Amino acid sequence: MIFLKYDINEDEIAMLKKVYQSVGWMKHDEKIIKKVFDASTHQVFAVNNHQVIGFARALSDGVFNAAIYDVVVHREFQGQGIARMLIEDMLQQLDLVSCIHLISTVHNDTFYKKFGFRKLKTGMAIYKNEQLAKEYLD
Repeated sequence: MIFLKYDINEDEIAMLKKVYQSVGWMKHDEKIIKKVFDASTHQVFAVNNHQVIGFARALSDGVFNAAIYDVVVHREFQGQGIARMLIEDMLQQLDLVSCIHLISTVHNDTFYKKFGFRKLKTGMAIYKNEQLAKEYLD
């Protein structure tokens, strides 16, 4: 049975790394993972049999703006509604924020449209990594 929780301990950082690696994100080591989750204002973790199998995180000022990052589900558990659970929970956590941005990987916009996300007319970014710039920028 899959359940959601809202914090992790040091021992579970390695589980997050396995989830990232299962979807091809190989540059996330334990130190980076700990840093990004410690800096996140909101987070949710999907757990199955004492194993973290998915997660989402966000940064927010708590009033006006929030940005959701890293909605990731282990490849073996995709297609089971886990990402939906994570997004719905994250949107509930951010319910009082007036604007919620989402940074997605390429070709996932159809999924996020189901939750009311729409493309921005004014969204802009700087990617310092050349490969990511080619993938994400017009």
